[in-house]
Amino acid sequence: MDTRILGKDLAVSAVGLGCMGFSHAYGAPTERDEAVRLIRQAAEMGYTFFDTAEVYGTPEDPHVNERLVGEALAPIRDKVVIASKFGLRFDFASGKVPVPLIPDSRPETIRHSVEGSLKRLGTDHIDLYFQHRIDPAVEPEEVAGVMAGLIREGKITHWGISEANEDYLRRANAVCPVTTVENRYSMMARQYESLFPVLEELGVGLVAFSPMANGFLTGRYGKGQHFDPRTDYRAAMPQFTDAAVEQNAALLSLLNDMAAQKKATPAQISMAWMLCKKPWIVPIPGTRKPERMAENAGAAGIRLTAQEVQALDDALDQMEMSAVFGGTPIAKAKQ
Repeated sequence: MDTRILGKDLAVSAVGLGCMGFSHAYGAPTERDEAVRLIRQAAEMGYTFFDTAEVYGTPEDPHVNERLVGEALAPIRDKVVIASKFGLRFDFASGKVPVPLIPDSRPETIRHSVEGSLKRLGTDHIDLYFQHRIDPAVEPEEVAGVMAGLIREGKITHWGISEANEDYLRRANAVCPVTTVENRYSMMARQYESLFPVLEELGVGLVAFSPMANGFLTGRYGKGQHFDPRTDYRAAMPQFTDAAVEQNAALLSLLNDMAAQKKATPAQISMAWMLCKKPWIVPIPGTRKPERMAENAGAAGIRLTAQEVQALDDALDQMEMSAVFGGTPIAKAKQ
């Protein structure tokens, strides 16, 4: 797979693997072994960029994802880039299920988090360490100062911010250069395109999570689709309702038409569109199916001309789309 540069010097595969889903799918030892095998299989397909976080887990094992990723990549640790995240913590005292997450980027919390992540990942450094969400109680300069210290100590080599805005990014970057932001971005969620000029100016990359709008842009889901609300978050996502499928018919038709022209799939076109917009955008779709991993990796080889990208943008600008899932609400920090 082609590689891309995030920030000044972080080389990653053009398409990365979002690993969050592995922790929700595998609990028994045999299933754990299967998760490890699949992550290693992704590396064999050319993926070198793997995205996890300290809070990707289950109620029984809140930090399991980092352990899965660390175990899977241990034999090839020097050939891959591991991204993890700090800045959210579980509110176990709430007694609620699922356990709420609250932002917490106090320096002492970050220090505790990085040590835990390093241990679970089984590594001496994290290649890309993201602030998972902005903490309104902590100034960006203070967070960036901690990142600079962790870089000096060799515990991380690069850092980034998830769900960043311009003011926060500029202030943090002035203290310790930011390598990339990780924001929700897809044909159905383009609100962060307003940040692109700032990213270009500062030399900051974009890691795009949910690049297929949680799977909707694959075109594989139609009216009457059922998701088990006990195990599948898509049951509550607005883009998967019957009304939304009708409302988004023009978007799916646009994807299918371009896919036919390029001998590709709608999923591949949805990612090729962003890959061909900017050389510093890297999507990180998540999947647990080897055939989908191969399909997603193939998006890196699809070439859209500037004119084709612009034509897609123009068409998207004219479309009325349904609402799209925008992320899990985060509880306010307790005073």
